[in-house]
Amino acid sequence: MSLGLGEKFNILQQSPHDLNAVPGPEPKPIPGSLRWVPSRYNVRATTTDGRLVLWNSYKGTMSVFNAAQKAAIEALLGKKGFEARSEGAVKYLFDRGYLVKEGTDEYRRIQVGFGHQQFRTDTLQFILLASEDCNFRCTYCYEDFTRGTMQPWVRTGIKNMVRDRLSALRHLSVSWFGGEPLYGLPAIEDLAPFFRDTAKEHSLRYSSSMTTNGYLLTPEVAEKLLAWGIRAFQITLDGPPEDHDQSRPTREGEGTFATIFENLKALRYQPDEFRVGIRINFDRRNYPHLGSFLDLLETEFRDDSRFQLHFRAVGQWGGPNDAKLDVCGTDEASEIQLDMKSEARKRGLKLSDDIRHVQGLGAQVCYAARPYNFIVGATGKLMKCTIDLDKLDRNVVGQLTEEGELQLDEDKFALWTEPAFERDTKCQKCVVLPACQGVYCPQIRMDTGKSPCSPLRMQAKKELRQTAEAVMGSARKVLV
Repeated sequence: MSLGLGEKFNILQQSPHDLNAVPGPEPKPIPGSLRWVPSRYNVRATTTDGRLVLWNSYKGTMSVFNAAQKAAIEALLGKKGFEARSEGAVKYLFDRGYLVKEGTDEYRRIQVGFGHQQFRTDTLQFILLASEDCNFRCTYCYEDFTRGTMQPWVRTGIKNMVRDRLSALRHLSVSWFGGEPLYGLPAIEDLAPFFRDTAKEHSLRYSSSMTTNGYLLTPEVAEKLLAWGIRAFQITLDGPPEDHDQSRPTREGEGTFATIFENLKALRYQPDEFRVGIRINFDRRNYPHLGSFLDLLETEFRDDSRFQLHFRAVGQWGGPNDAKLDVCGTDEASEIQLDMKSEARKRGLKLSDDIRHVQGLGAQVCYAARPYNFIVGATGKLMKCTIDLDKLDRNVVGQLTEEGELQLDEDKFALWTEPAFERDTKCQKCVVLPACQGVYCPQIRMDTGKSPCSPLRMQAKKELRQTAEAVMGSARKVLV
């Protein structure tokens, strides 16, 4: 009932501020001169013909200026800064991230960006071990092959976990790994159509890839995988047949190059959109023969941009043959990798990992560092790193149940997903911090106590020169 106090004390029924209309905001005036300084995340290099190449690791932008423009652009990027209106070359450099307004705290921006990327709840990434056994016995392999195909109850648990998260889920990514994933084809036949259909029904952004040795990737199998939405493959060839067959034989000791190469050539006739990353592992033994191998790849794949190369140095990753491997030193491996990239470009072959693929904030963060990424083993073990697997206790961060519940060890989980750069002064000063966020490889930090530096920290200038020379005739020209 009413107490009648409103009339006695004249109590207003709405705020006095609401009695008068409030005009909308006036148009912002066009700002006059502002003070500009260069971004702390710029890398610059000069090509042999005098062009200036710029790359910004925060935005992932790359620009090339001809020799006549070089002095003027470098003047705008001087440490002392300058005053000017946001127009012309100044606006271009600002839009691309090379210039920032004076007083901008770029490190704080990285902290905010890391939070947005790290703690999102609308994304789920799986690395699924379809089989933990393998039909190969590679000389440098570190896996134990103690289990076979992923158990049916584990596959049920994965499905239930996805269903439980559908109300918030927007992005779903599935990578098939092993062992050899095609050794566990029944698990893929069970789960891959489920992921495809669920993503379509609930309008999820879906992507799926596979790391396979390629031996079982027959045209019939490839057609199935593509129909299930698996559109990216990593397949390893360690040089010409005589080198590859020595390092990557079957478990019975037989050669594998010929079968893999025929499967790769057959993939060219698939009309679908897909990407094959041909990984070339090198050491001191096979490096001298890689030139002739690139000639072979040029003949078969130069004109198909779906096939791309990347080069990786063989490491001593914890396998039984580590002491016998003739691995390259760190600096030696970097030089060989750059040399091989240059040789591949000369032959018109595409690369999957040149600097243009490092697309800004978080582009080089290891999957293991993301809280929404899980390796699921054949028996439901939840892991983070595909090298540690379950050989090291720190990497087994939990267990998946058949109901889809993640039973996590919070301390182990935090070890992999912490914002490590916030306590690493070396990382905080690094020019490529936006790209790797201090977790290019969390395993290195755990094993050595040192910053896990991205190769770009030392190679960026050389990468920029190589890339600029390779794209000289095909780059998009901008008039400023």
